[in-house]
Order: sequence, then C-alpha cells, then structure tokens
Amino acid sequence: PIVGRIALGSLRNKLLFLLPAALALGALAPWAITPLLMLGGAYLAYEGTEKVYEALFPHQAHAHEAKRDEASGDARALEDRKVSSAIKTDFILSAEIMAITLAALPEGSLWMKAAVLAVVAVGITVVVYGGVALIVKADDAGVAMAANGSRSAFGGLVRGVGRALVKGMPGFLKILAIVGTAAMIWVGGGILVHGLEGYGLPQIGHAIHAVAAGAAGIAGPLAGTVEWLVTAAGSGLVGLAVGAVLIPVTSFVLAPAWNSLARLRTRAA
Repeated sequence: PIVGRIALGSLRNKLLFLLPAALALGALAPWAITPLLMLGGAYLAYEGTEKVYEALFPHQAHAHEAKRDEASGDARALEDRKVSSAIKTDFILSAEIMAITLAALPEGSLWMKAAVLAVVAVGITVVVYGGVALIVKADDAGVAMAANGSRSAFGGLVRGVGRALVKGMPGFLKILAIVGTAAMIWVGGGILVHGLEGYGLPQIGHAIHAVAAGAAGIAGPLAGTVEWLVTAAGSGLVGLAVGAVLIPVTSFVLAPAWNSLARLRTRAA
C-alpha cells in the first residue's frame, strides 16, 4: 500500500504538474531549464550525501534529522511523512527525466511533445514502482514457495528457490540501497558539472574528462569501461562536495525556517 501511494503521487506529479510545466518552459522560457535541472541535481546530491553521512556518523545524523523534522506523531503520521518525503524525491527525479526527455525531442507540435512526455511519465512510473512492488513482496513469495508441499523434484526446486529468496533479500536490499545512494550522488553531480559547463565554467568537467581519458589510455581493452567509471566517480565527488555543503545549510538555515512556517500554519489552522 505504501508503494502504491508513492506511485500514485508520482504519476499525479508527472501528469498534472511536470508535464504542463515542461511544455510551458520549453515554449516560453527554455533558458530556465538548465538552472532548474541544476537545482534538482543539488537536491539529489544532498539526499545521497545525507545517506552517506548517516551511515558514517549515525549519532550526528540523528541530530540532523531532528533539526530537519521536529514533528512527531504516531505510526500513521510517520508513514505519511515517509511517503511525502519519497514523493518529493521522486518529484525531483521525475522533473530531471521530463526535462531531459523534452530536450531530446525533435521539433514538432505541442500535442506530439505532450503525448511523448505522457507516455514516458506513465511508462517510467509503471516500470519503477512495479519493480519496487515486486522487490518488496519477494520475501512473501519466498515464504509461500518454501511452504510448497509437493514431493516431486520440481517441488523441491521451488522450495529451495523460496528459501534462497527469504535469506537473500536482506542482503539484496542493502546492496540496492548502496547502489541507489551512489546513483543519486553521481547523477546529481553530473547534472551540476554539465550545467556549469553551459554557464562558461567548464574547468571541473574538463578536469574529470582529462583524468578519465588518462585512465582509459592505460586500461587497454577495458578503456571504455574505465573511462566511464572514472567520469562517474568524478561526478560523484562533485555531488558529495555539494551535498556536504548543503547538509549544514539545511540544518541551520533551511530546516529552521521550514519548521517555523509549519508551526505558523498549524497555529493558523
């Protein structure tokens, strides 16, 4: 049910807000797309770096979380906040995807662009959250398979696969969390690097490219893979640096201001 709530929120954001906004920006203010992409990249870098910070310094991270979100409540309120946080992160990722899709489209009618963006929005939502739902329920499927009572060889195979699913899912989820965090930092940093290049500040991008090209030159048959990995690592370092700066900014500036506004709204209600 939680995955379903997030998926519905994601689809609503894509179709009702991001799609019209992307079309409007493309037609009226194409110059605003890059700054908005960079803002989203900074947010992704912050979210990813915060997870690294929590893994390395859990006590300080809990203090940071307390400053960022002073609200407390029951399990339902906690679930609502988690869902809201996931939808916000999804909104940023979706905005990046929609903007990149719009930039890749050839010139055409407004309706053609709208149709393509709608197909991308629905398709990505179904694939991503369908996959998440399958992962979330994989251990339940494993339990059901492990309880199979058939005495045939096939039944034994099903039970073995079920037990492997149950035992393997915790480790798989940990690996998935690490990969997801790394991807957020890498994508956020890459967006920032490319955005700076567009604003006449190509030094960071050129430095990353030079290091990647040098590493590829000594990698032999793995040159392409090594160049990609070094480029991704360079973008990730940029994302980590930006995220590390944004953590204290969020703790001591943005979060107190947001919590003050939330209290004012509560009192007014």
